[in-house]
Amino acid sequence: MTQPPKGARRSYGVKTAPYAHPTPTTAPERARSAPYFFLLPAAVLFLLFFALPIGYAVWLSFHKVQIKGLGLGKGAKSEVWAGLENYASALTDSEFLASALRVLGYGALVVPVMLGLALLFALLLDSERVRGRSFARLAIFLPYAVPGVIAAVLWGFLYLPDVSPFHFLLEKAGLPQPDLMDGGPLYLAMSNIAVWGGTGFNMIVIYTSLRSLPTEVFEAAKLDGCSELQIALRIKIPMVVPSLVLTFFFSIIATLQVFNEPMTLKPLTNGIPSTWSPLMKVYNDAFTGGNIHAASATAVVLALATFALSFALLRISNRRTTQGAGR
Repeated sequence: MTQPPKGARRSYGVKTAPYAHPTPTTAPERARSAPYFFLLPAAVLFLLFFALPIGYAVWLSFHKVQIKGLGLGKGAKSEVWAGLENYASALTDSEFLASALRVLGYGALVVPVMLGLALLFALLLDSERVRGRSFARLAIFLPYAVPGVIAAVLWGFLYLPDVSPFHFLLEKAGLPQPDLMDGGPLYLAMSNIAVWGGTGFNMIVIYTSLRSLPTEVFEAAKLDGCSELQIALRIKIPMVVPSLVLTFFFSIIATLQVFNEPMTLKPLTNGIPSTWSPLMKVYNDAFTGGNIHAASATAVVLALATFALSFALLRISNRRTTQGAGR
């Protein structure tokens, strides 16, 4: 009988299974599936707090409450299919149309002034001659950190003649005291609150874009004899057009959804109706009038109008950018 070589391991008749190596596709498959686990919490939150509320609002907008008899007793009120009835009522509602016109006038004041000041401040902070840049940047951005309700209350009391220090100084100086809480000046008063609070955010966006521009372009322009004003008008502003377009879209969306300023100033004056803005109309229908189905239809109409306006402006902006690049 032959002996096994020295140092060899005896098997004693027991058959051992070969070592099972992992298949080559196991590791890549795990690597491909790993990102989905990180996206799962965000997807769940998006579904619960964004997609489902939107879907429920759309569902409510196609229904209405039907009352049988006197509306007393069990089964007297039932939710039935309404089709496009709520949408037709929203589009023909004079209060909703009037609120939309008021918001358009409000936006015509807010958006140009706010973006113009944001661009001016960003250009000034980007200049080499400015001193105290960090303090100025913080001071301009700080109003954006103030909540909108607090800002509206603050400015509301500054507008009231009985408690405003500005009215006191005007009275002591013998100057006329304008009433900013009624009539046409009311648009200026609310626009001032929006401009005061939103200019800092837009300035930061534009200023960040300016700081990312290559300095070689500015140095070459200075060697050619360009002044700071010429560099700003002919080089800096054209190169930050994408940031201007972005801030413009943000401003348009925020203007169409204005709610805090008029809602907070409403108890301080009789010049602001309960349906001053479209969102106030939605709030009034849902929580004051108790017609949540009509409020849902109005909210959906407002969302579609915001999307359509943003999409149209984006297409126009992209078309002009493409034409400018082709030239």
